[in-house]
Amino acid sequence: MPREKQNEIDAPAELAQRVPEALLRERVVPRFVDSYVVENGRHALQAHASLYRDLLALLQREALLALSVRTLAIICDEPRPSGKSKPRRMLRRDATAFRRKFLASLTRQQGWTAGDALDFQRDLQIYQELLARAAAKQRTRKPYEAADHPFVDRCAFLLDSSFMENARLAASRALGELESLAAQVCEPTNSDKPVWKN
Repeated sequence: MPREKQNEIDAPAELAQRVPEALLRERVVPRFVDSYVVENGRHALQAHASLYRDLLALLQREALLALSVRTLAIICDEPRPSGKSKPRRMLRRDATAFRRKFLASLTRQQGWTAGDALDFQRDLQIYQELLARAAAKQRTRKPYEAADHPFVDRCAFLLDSSFMENARLAASRALGELESLAAQVCEPTNSDKPVWKN
């Protein structure tokens, strides 16, 4: 099998490996929670070690969802350069196959059961549908407003439902970090060429 064809086949698996690694390496979720606790004096969130670990695990899953959605949008939906030709979007059938292979690879790497994989896939689809609706509104957000994004709402509710607006603003900042991280994950490393072609 030619090397280029092999790279195209492995691209979803490579991306599925890079996404969770980047999320763990950058420590977006622990920094998000710790800064929220300090800024808002909500030290009770960290008082019980087991509850704090559970909270971090739930928020880590939400961050993985948001990062996966944004990464897949960059790869599959945004125009990307393809050799010497002008940038083009990935064909719909190729994008569908890429997403399916990405989710299968992510499931294997995370060691999820079939139920866990279906739950993640369902939540990913919900994220994508809500984001498509929000994009249709085309309303720009003011700097002091929280982002209109499912990650923001779900994380705010999980983090601190009694201080919802403060939690939404903090989650909105974390979302900005995740979106920057998604752009980094989609860029090829210095040693390799982009393997996800149109």
